[in-house]
Amino acid sequence: MTALNPYPAKAAAASETEPHRFSPLLGFRTRLYLTWAVLFGLCVTFFMSFDLKFSIILQKLPNLVGLHLGPDGFLQGAALTLFLCFCSIWFSLLLGFVTALARLSRSAVAFGIASFYASFFRGTPLLIQILLIYLGLPQLGLVPGAISAGIIALSLNYGAYLSEIFRAGIMAVAPGQREAAMALGLKPTATFLHIILPQAMRTIIPPTTSQFISMLKDSSLISVMGVWEVMFLAQSYGRSSYRYIEMLTTAAVIYWLLSIGLELIQNRLERHYGKGFKHQR
Repeated sequence: MTALNPYPAKAAAASETEPHRFSPLLGFRTRLYLTWAVLFGLCVTFFMSFDLKFSIILQKLPNLVGLHLGPDGFLQGAALTLFLCFCSIWFSLLLGFVTALARLSRSAVAFGIASFYASFFRGTPLLIQILLIYLGLPQLGLVPGAISAGIIALSLNYGAYLSEIFRAGIMAVAPGQREAAMALGLKPTATFLHIILPQAMRTIIPPTTSQFISMLKDSSLISVMGVWEVMFLAQSYGRSSYRYIEMLTTAAVIYWLLSIGLELIQNRLERHYGKGFKHQR
């Protein structure tokens, strides 16, 4: 016969605390930072093998960052890139939201217009859309500037992608939420704004921010119209100094830092809209 333990509660408590004796010496966050430091060191070592000439980088960096205005007195470099993306983000959000609502409506006309718009701008390259807007609208009597054409193209392109993200996020909310709101006597508009949309935001934010990071990088395509953003300046300075690697490396670092800023904003938004789901993490 096996002897019974007279103190089962203490034995259970001891078994629960036993794994902690073998916990790693470093916490998760410390190991995370060390991993990033090692990978960053390897990345720096890789770029240092190109025999970079830092004097040229330091000379052109203020213009690439956008600390100085362009020859036309307007923004240039990273400052102009941020301006293009900031304007395009708001217009694309509006287009994506309206298109998503049209895709969810029962109107055949609204659904047809929204689905055609999303299909065309998701199915054609962004570079072609930029050139069609910049070179095609003058044929109709509308002559947009290069910056305006870039903002229109980015907004239309990413609005089509965001419409699918918004539609999927709204449909992901359980139908029982709508039924409960109807049982409480809430109107459809109030139900959507106060019940459906806040829950859908938790699903919408991660892919939406990923689209904005892609927009940040795709804004480099506007350089084909002579806009003095980061990529245009990097190519111009590379040609004039015959040091392409220095300029392209600097541009890559600038785009990466801007993307990290968007990732930090994404983390804050996820924590804000995920407060009610902390127990599921």
